Amino acid sequence: MYGDFFDIKKTIEENIERQEKLLKSYEVMLDVKENQANQTPRECVFTEDKLKLYHYKKSTRTSTKIPTLIIYALVNTPSMMDIGQDKSFIKKLVDSGLDLYLIEWGFPTADDKYITLDDYINVYIDDCVEHLRKEKGVDKINILGVCQGGTFSLMYTALHPEKVKNLVTMVTPVDFSTDDGLLFKWGKYLNPDRMVEAYGVVPGDFMNTGFLTLKPLSLMVNKYLDLINDIDDPNYLSSFLTMEKWIFDSPGQAGMAYKEFLNSMYRENKLFKGEMEIAGEKVDLKNITQPVLNLYAERDNQVPNAASIPLDKVIGSKDYTAKCFPTGHIGMFVSRRSQEEVAPTVVDWIKKHNR
Repeated sequence: MYGDFFDIKKTIEENIERQEKLLKSYEVMLDVKENQANQTPRECVFTEDKLKLYHYKKSTRTSTKIPTLIIYALVNTPSMMDIGQDKSFIKKLVDSGLDLYLIEWGFPTADDKYITLDDYINVYIDDCVEHLRKEKGVDKINILGVCQGGTFSLMYTALHPEKVKNLVTMVTPVDFSTDDGLLFKWGKYLNPDRMVEAYGVVPGDFMNTGFLTLKPLSLMVNKYLDLINDIDDPNYLSSFLTMEKWIFDSPGQAGMAYKEFLNSMYRENKLFKGEMEIAGEKVDLKNITQPVLNLYAERDNQVPNAASIPLDKVIGSKDYTAKCFPTGHIGMFVSRRSQEEVAPTVVDWIKKHNR
């Protein structure tokens, strides 16, 4: 009677198979490495307040005399660029001969409420650049700016062009007028003044809640379904847990700088319009006459292409290269394409322009 609808033997076998997979997954979870991030050897060479400047130890003979400084965004940590030694963007750059440095901003606390964009641009970044110039005995360095860190890099280079030889921007917004992407659409209506009044330092959890809403529900669900299917693979599980830690381990945002950035960029688009000022000094992107490489991701759901592409319209450089890769925001740093195409593009371009 029930034979066509209910196969008892098959059901028992499937349940046993699930139980065996579950037991195996427990064993895998006990042995899995908790964190694959920041495995490329490095040392801290400079500190200031909560900032740390790291130098990556050479794995091969450095083929560039001029050091390259990575400036990352204030949101999240730069560990995403160094996840897993087989797919680490940073390791690929170091192994390819770049003399690489990276700024880690640290986690702001209540006493950092009054840190401004001027502090980030003209104090923290400039002090790191000065450290490299002195340590390496060079007049200029290369800068690689990522996401919001790329926007900071544009402002820094415009204000201190004599200290920068080459500039690379990756998934970097410069024109905030676009309505592509929810963050850029919502950013025009956010009230950062009220947020800072309420929090002082805007909590990372608050920021995460906003960023998670930008991701389609199907992506959020599918990644956990994929985890269930591959939970007995220790490498996959370790990478998954590392990425989850990166997503949710977000620093807070220093109140004054957060307010300045949202008001000036998302609400008024001052940098692109040529109206931006830092500590009373105009930030004129036409001052950027250095060679510029602008890389962006075709399927970026955090920084729309429309925000990155117009960079050449506002800078003064005559040596400008833009390149789009068919991947997403994170895929620029954690993917096979990152290893095979993105990182080699950065390395080849920097080596060519370091001559």
